[in-house]
Amino acid sequence: MRTIYLRITQPVLKLMLALTWVLVNAQAIQARETPIPVENFFKSAQFTDALLSPNAEFIAFLAADTSNRTMLLVMNAQGDATPTVVARYSNLDVVFFNWVNNDRLVYGISDKKTGAGDTYAGTGLFAIDKDGKNSRQIIDRIRSIEAPKFRMLPASTQFISPVNSENSDDVYVGQPSTERVNSGINLFRVNTRTGQAEIVSVPPNSGSFLQDQSGQIRIAVSNRDGITGVHYKENKNTPWVLLNKFDGTIEDGYVPIFISSEGELYVTARNGKDTAALYRYDIKKKALDASPLMELNGFDFEGRILFNSKQNKIAGIRYESDAPGTLWLDEKEKRIQGQIDALLPDRVNNVDIGRNPDSDIRLVKSFSDTHPGSFLLFNAATSKLTPLGEVLPDIDTSKMAYRDFVRYKARDGMEIPAYVTLPKGRPAKNLPLVVMVHGGPYLRGGHWNWTPAVQFLASRGYAVIEPDFRGSTGYGKKLHEAGWKQWGLAMQDDLADAREWAIKQGYADPKRVCIAGASYGGYAVLMGLIKEPDLYRCGISWVGVSDINLLYDVSWSDTAGNAWTKFGMPKLIGDQQKDAEQLQRTSPLQQASRLKSPLILAYGGADVRVPIIHGTKFYDAVKAHNKKVEWIVYPEEAHVWGLLKNNVDFWTRVEKFLDENTAVK
Repeated sequence: MRTIYLRITQPVLKLMLALTWVLVNAQAIQARETPIPVENFFKSAQFTDALLSPNAEFIAFLAADTSNRTMLLVMNAQGDATPTVVARYSNLDVVFFNWVNNDRLVYGISDKKTGAGDTYAGTGLFAIDKDGKNSRQIIDRIRSIEAPKFRMLPASTQFISPVNSENSDDVYVGQPSTERVNSGINLFRVNTRTGQAEIVSVPPNSGSFLQDQSGQIRIAVSNRDGITGVHYKENKNTPWVLLNKFDGTIEDGYVPIFISSEGELYVTARNGKDTAALYRYDIKKKALDASPLMELNGFDFEGRILFNSKQNKIAGIRYESDAPGTLWLDEKEKRIQGQIDALLPDRVNNVDIGRNPDSDIRLVKSFSDTHPGSFLLFNAATSKLTPLGEVLPDIDTSKMAYRDFVRYKARDGMEIPAYVTLPKGRPAKNLPLVVMVHGGPYLRGGHWNWTPAVQFLASRGYAVIEPDFRGSTGYGKKLHEAGWKQWGLAMQDDLADAREWAIKQGYADPKRVCIAGASYGGYAVLMGLIKEPDLYRCGISWVGVSDINLLYDVSWSDTAGNAWTKFGMPKLIGDQQKDAEQLQRTSPLQQASRLKSPLILAYGGADVRVPIIHGTKFYDAVKAHNKKVEWIVYPEEAHVWGLLKNNVDFWTRVEKFLDENTAVK
C-alpha cells in the first residue's frame, strides 16, 4: 500500500484553524441563542412515584400514558417483565397510591388537567389487587349532604396509611372534626375488601399518629388551644397515657418520628441547644437520652429512620443538611449504597430497603440540583441497575445550572443560609440577579434539588439567590425566632443583604437586580419595592399577601378562625390589637402609593390561602400612581398553579418583563 502525505502550508493551516474557530463559536452562539422551551421546565412529571411491595417481589409505580394521563402499574421487581396496568382513566389521573399488603393496593384520583377552581371532587380512595382485579371504592369523591353509599366513607375522609401488616387488608383513614380552632382527626380502620370500618380510639384533638411494625397506633399528637400533647399507648388493650405537653411556639418540646413494636420511641428535639437533633425518648422515664443519635452542625435534624423489621434494628438514618444524605448503620446497606453511588455519581441516591431487607432488590430515587429525578431498581446480587423512568425526560441535564449552598452575614452579624444558582456557560460576573423569596415564611425554603422556576431563570442568563431569611426553620431556633414579628423589618433587611452579598462576590450587577416571590415572598416583593426602591429595578409578586390585617379579617380563607390564626399569628406575625401600629407600618396596601417600580402582580382566582382580594385591593390602590404594573389573574388556579398553560403563560411574561427591565447582556 502506498502512503500519501499532504503538505499543508502555514497560511492554509491558519485559515483552517480560523474557520474551525468560527464554526465552533457559531455553534456555541446558536446553542446559547436557542432557549430551552418554557414548557419543558413546567411539564407534569412523566414518572411520579414508585414503591416496592412488602415482600420486595413487585414494584408499583405511577407513569404517564400517551395522552399524558397518570396511571398505576405493577411489575415484578426484577424489572424484566411487561408492567400490568392496574388503574387507568381516560379523563383522570392516579395521584397517589400505596401497598396494603403483598397483593393489594389503594390509590386516589384527580384531574391534573383541570384547575383547582374547576375541581369539584376529592381524590376518593380505591382498593384493587395487583393484577387489576377485585376493585372497591372506599372513600367517595363527591361531597354531598346525602348519606354516603353503603360502606363508602364520605369525601371529606382522608387516607392516612396502610396498617403495614402483610396479613391485613386494612388501612387507616381519618375524618376531620367539626371544631375549627381545636381541630383533629377521627381515626378509622377500614377493610379494603369489605369496606367495613371501625373507630380507632385516639385522644381528642389528635392530628398525627405513629404506628409500630405490627400496625398498632402507638403515638398520637394532639393540639388544643395552642398546646401540643404527645400521647402513648402500650398496646391495644391499654389506655392512652399523656407523655408530655408544651407550647411548641415558645417551648422546645419534641416531635415523635418513629416507634418500634417494642416501644422504642425516637424524636427530634433541641434539648437546650440551638439546633434540633435525633434522640431516643425513654417512655418510662418520660425523658430524652442524654446524647443524641444524630446531630447536624448548623442544621435542625429533618429526616426519617430506616428500620430493618427482620432484625428489629435501625438500619440507617435519612437526613438533610446542605444536601440530603443517608447514614447507614447496617454494613450490608452501606456497601450497597456505595455500589449505587459509584454507578450514579454526583447525585443523591435514596435507597429504599422496603419491609424485606433480606431481598437483593433495592428501589433507588436518584436526583441532583441539575437532574429532576429518576427511579431505578438495583439488584445487589448481580450489581445490575435497571432504569424504571425519568421524572422529566425532556430536561437536558447537561444544560442545567449548579445550585450551591452558602451562608452570608446580615447587617447585624446573623448568618443567613442561602442557595445560589449561576447560569451555565456564562462568566459569573456582573450578571442580572433575581432575589427569590420563599413563601411560608416559617419553613425551610431552600433545598439541594432541581427547581423549575430557578432553572428556567438561570437558562435565560439570570443569577438567582434564595435566602432562608430569619424566621425560616431548619437552621436552628435562633434564626427562626429572630424572624418573629419581623415582616417588613429585619426579615426584609436579610433580602437586601443577600443582594449586597451577591454584588460583593462579583456575581451581580447592582443596576440589574429584581426581587421575586410567591405568598409571603410576594409580600416581601411589595415591601422591598416600597421600602428600598433604589435596590430593585423591578418586582414579580404572585399570590402575595398585601396586608397582614387581611390575613386575620378575610373570612373565606382556609386559615380563618383556626388555631394558627388564633394562637400562632399573634406570636409570630403580630397581634392585631397590641401591634396595630406596626402592622399598619408594614402593610404594602397602606403604602401602595409609594411603589413606583415596574411590577408583575399575579393571583389565582380560586386561592383560599391568599384570596384574590389581597390582589384586587392592592392593584386598585397602586394603579393610579404606577402605570408600570402588569395585572394577571388565572381564574381557575389556587395558591399553587397546576396547569401547564398558565405556568407557560406566566413565565413567558416574566421572561419578557425581566428582559425589558434587567436586560441580559
